[in-house]
Amino acid sequence: MALATSETIDPGLDLFGEIERLKAELHAVILAHYYQEPDIQDVADHVGDSLALARQAAATDADVIVFAGVHFMAETAKILNPGKQVLVPDLSAGCSLADACPPAAFEAFVRAHPGHVVLTYVNSSAAVKALSDVIVTSTNAERIVRSFPEDQPIIFAPDKNLGAYLNRVTGRRMVLWEGTCIVHEMFSERKLLQLKALHPRALVIAHPECEAAVLRHADYVGSTSGLIEFAASNPAREFIVATEVGILHAMAKRAPGKRLIPAPPRNQCACNECPHMKKNTLEKVYLCMRDRAPEITLDPDLIRRARLPLERMFALTG
Repeated sequence: MALATSETIDPGLDLFGEIERLKAELHAVILAHYYQEPDIQDVADHVGDSLALARQAAATDADVIVFAGVHFMAETAKILNPGKQVLVPDLSAGCSLADACPPAAFEAFVRAHPGHVVLTYVNSSAAVKALSDVIVTSTNAERIVRSFPEDQPIIFAPDKNLGAYLNRVTGRRMVLWEGTCIVHEMFSERKLLQLKALHPRALVIAHPECEAAVLRHADYVGSTSGLIEFAASNPAREFIVATEVGILHAMAKRAPGKRLIPAPPRNQCACNECPHMKKNTLEKVYLCMRDRAPEITLDPDLIRRARLPLERMFALTG
């Protein structure tokens, strides 16, 4: 039988109340990324970036994990909790970075570079993680790169912009896989400069997945959690934010009274919104808990192989 859709839900249903009821009934935890819509962030038990959510997934004692993010994030939760049920609001919520790195092509790329340590961004499929030595996030990538001797050849995948940024700040010459994030590559340097002219006192804060032309104008470059903390702790009152606009909900909570201005994309579309993240809705969170589906399932051997580089990440970063 096909799953119900959001259109079949009684519009008078208290979704927040029903989700809380199901959370208790299932002994479930809801994990949500900063790029999710505000209602999902508000109903979640933990909201964070990829590293924080990976830590929460590794530490939870819940029987059911509801992961409001994209597919690779839910896969990571399953890898870290093979005995738990992992549910997602929308199974089709993918990631341009993960899609840009097919496992077979990546395996051939790794074989073509013998002797290289393989550092893979968490925005990747379980199969690509299984081909890697260490997983990194934007929060810990620089630290992990620096943990290897300077003469150690490194492959970095799949985000070439994050890899290029790491090469600049560490002085390394990592071999980069040619992947990009569809959101972060769409920010416009020209429009950013126009916006800076309109808001001369605003600081520019940017995610390292942005292109170099945008990052060179940034007053601070950091992960999603780093951007939030910078906006909260810095005395400036205005910030131009170059990352997915979903972050502004959590940022406004941590930095009340400050003006948060989303950086403009190259064209007039809503290209600073991740179309994959926005596939999830509060209605779909309720339905996936009510129906206990869609569920993430992975082959046990794949889980074993993909878990090793994640455990190495935790070992290197504490």
